Order: sequence, then structure tokens, then C-alpha cells
Amino acid sequence: MAAPSSDNGSVARLATRRTSSPHGRLEGQLSLTDLRSLVKAGRIQTVLLAIPDLQGRLKGKWFDARHFIRNVAHGGAEFCAYLLATDADMNPVPGFALASWETGYQDLAVSPALSTLRTLPWMEGTAVVLGDAVHHDGTPIEVAPRQVLQGQLTRLARYGLHVKTGLETELVLYQGTYAEAAQAGYQGLRPLTTENLDYALDHPPEAHRFFRRLQRALAGAGLPVEAIKTEGAPGQVEVTFPYGGALAACDGHLIFKHAVRALGARAGLAPTFMAAPETGVQSGLHLHVSLWRGGISQFNEPGDGGLSQIARQAVAGLVDGLPELAPLYAPNVNSYKRFLPGSCAPTTMTWGYDNRTCAVRVVGHGDGLHLEIRVPGADANPYLALSAVLAAIDHGIEQRLALGAAETGNAHDAQGTAVPPTLQQALHAFRSSALAEDAFGADVVAHYSHLAQLEIDHYHGLVTDAERERWLARA
Repeated sequence: MAAPSSDNGSVARLATRRTSSPHGRLEGQLSLTDLRSLVKAGRIQTVLLAIPDLQGRLKGKWFDARHFIRNVAHGGAEFCAYLLATDADMNPVPGFALASWETGYQDLAVSPALSTLRTLPWMEGTAVVLGDAVHHDGTPIEVAPRQVLQGQLTRLARYGLHVKTGLETELVLYQGTYAEAAQAGYQGLRPLTTENLDYALDHPPEAHRFFRRLQRALAGAGLPVEAIKTEGAPGQVEVTFPYGGALAACDGHLIFKHAVRALGARAGLAPTFMAAPETGVQSGLHLHVSLWRGGISQFNEPGDGGLSQIARQAVAGLVDGLPELAPLYAPNVNSYKRFLPGSCAPTTMTWGYDNRTCAVRVVGHGDGLHLEIRVPGADANPYLALSAVLAAIDHGIEQRLALGAAETGNAHDAQGTAVPPTLQQALHAFRSSALAEDAFGADVVAHYSHLAQLEIDHYHGLVTDAERERWLARA
């Protein structure tokens, strides 16, 4: 079971980031001018142009750095549209309106978001830039995860509000490679550590080396971590990042996962971001969120330090709306095996002050007062999970929802709306949700409903080891 996680302490401090650039950029973050200089000096030879796919993975192309500067930086590039219309195995499956055999699997355009340009210290001579998927006339592709999030940020901006976000994620490190795990039928996996090392500072040497390499690599990419800690389950680790812009937080999360996998492979490790990699083990992606206007937090009530009216409406919206949006933050069949009583994953849509059994945890003080949303698992696409959170917050503000009483005890025992217990039930609520259609539009709801159905269909008729273990000798 995952142990209680930290509070994303930079939220309380709202500390400023150190930079190594007179332009305010962190080490590793690049402007196009910086890139030109590094290419001319022979230090960068390759630029990766990437988009987040539906599952929250980086997909794209390697470009010669000089070609990127001359032709791609401002002109963009073309990728096959199936990157945003595929299942987890990258199969070209029917049923997506965006791209299919019927459309000929046409190309889409990718426009580099040059503000995301950075070096990748774990790939020699390489930089990366994220892009926005657009139609050939330049209009955004609404189902693209990055665009889904930008749509929710725009909706909140109509109130003059902008979002600050900090992400903390849990993962489990196994010894050996992915290929070795597959060859063994994913049986007998060996966690990097074998005991409860929650908050431990006496890590085994191989864990210490991996943490050091990861910390240095991310800092070199302009993504300094706030904290790394081992968790309660064997091999489980939590990584927390500083508070900042919402879109940048999600962009950084994808780069972080890329680093974890690359460095893990070199260390002979197989990291996993599954929500429930083993029975009784839960890994979350906790979203720390607050709303700001004109540089002033809108969540704390001046004088008494309590929740402001807009914060209370936001929490009420989360409690009311999140049950209808679960496929966006719990996208896989495995996601729902994380929601267990007696764990630090919520089972009811409740809220409370510094209560880790709740779906929404209110933490911090003064300008650092914020919400920690604990329902997303580590397997969630961060853009979509945060989009669900912001859509529910917008729902609470728009409807001026009243907030019920805080949960002061064990929220697993509380009365109220349950977290959807299966992806099938979550999908039914999402497909019929007026809130989802209002927030995202019918096309986005249909797109991600189909993705969830594909995940459900994959398991239909599939016989598992657990079934054989239970019934082989008993049936």
C-alpha cells in the first residue's frame, strides 16, 4: 500500500525557482537563439519534436538539428493522425472519427511550442520540443490532450482566473528490463527494494545511484525536482515537482517519465507507472491546484485563513463533478484496482482538511492554501486528468454550488458518492454526462469514450493467471 504522500511543499512557500540565465530560464531550457548557438558549437545534433498521445506518452520524430531550425521550428511538421486515434498497443483501430482506414489515416500538422524547447541530458547531443496538433488550416485538433487542457484553462480565464499546479507521482521500480519481464510472463517481478522504506534515508546503493542520476538529469533539462522519497510498498518511489503553470507542469511530467524509463533501462531497472502494479500496491498522480487572479490567490479567505467562496465552490464542483469524468483520470481497467478501502487512494468523493482518505484534500496556509486532488492514478494522462479537475472546478463556480461539511474521519467509511468501481461504470457515467459534454464538447467525449471502450474490450474474454489460480482445481 502506498504510504501518505507529501504536500508539495513549494505550494506553501511559493518559492521562486533558481535560474542560470539572465532571461529567467532554468538550466536546460532553451530559446531558439540558444539552440542555434548550441548547434553551431556542435553540442546539439538532434531535435525531437513530440506530441503527447492519448495515453500520455511522448510520440514524434527525430530531426537533424539544422534541418529543424531551417524548416521545422516555424514551419512545423506532419505526423500520421493515428497517433491520436490508437489504443495502448498502437494498433490502428476502427471507431475514431479523427482518423481511420476510412479516412486513409491522413496526416495532421504539428506546430512546435518553442517555449517547451529544452535539452535532454540523458540523450547525448539532443534537445526536445513539444508541439500542438493542428489541422492543415491551423485550427487546433480538439481531441489532442494538450488542446483539451488548453480549452479548460481558457474556460476558467473567462472569470479572470489562471491555474497553478504542482504534480507528484508515484512509481514502482523493478529489477531487470522490460524484455526480461515479458519473457518471464510478468511473473516473479523483483522490486528494487524489498521492504517498507517510507521516508527512509538509508537507501540501498542501487536506489541511491538511480535517484542521484534522475535528479541531475532532470535539473539539466530545466525540471528540478522538489523532492524524491521512497514509499511504503517495495520498490515504490514518489517524485514531487515545484508549483507553477498548469500546462508547463503537464509538459514536464511527460519529459520526466521519458527520463525515468531511459535512465531505468541503463540501470537495469523496469519502472512502471501502473496505478496498481500488484495486489495491494497503489500508485497515484496527485494534482495540487489553486486559482489566481492578478498575482493574488483566490483560495484563502483574508483574515480568518479559511476557504474563500470561490474555493468552496471549486471543492463542491470537484465532489459533484469528478464521478462523471473518471475515464479522463482513471483511463484503464487496472486504474480501478487502486481504489481500495484501507489505502491512501480515495473510495468516496469527499473533501477534508489535511485528510488523506478524501478525494479532495485541503492543505497549506495563506497564499499557499490549495487543493490536492487524489483520485488520479499514476497511469493517468496528466493533461486529461487535470482537464477533468478544472472542468469540475468550473462547474462548481458556474453553478455556484454549495459545499457540504468536511469529512473529519475515515472517508472510506463516509456516506456519499463512491468513486466509480470499474471502468465500465465510469464510461457509462461519462458518456451520458451533460457536464462532460458542456465542458469538452461532444467530439471529445465520443473520442475518449471510444478509447475507454477499447480498453474494456481488450479484457473481454481474456483469461488471467488470477482466474486460473482461483478456479483451476475448484471448478
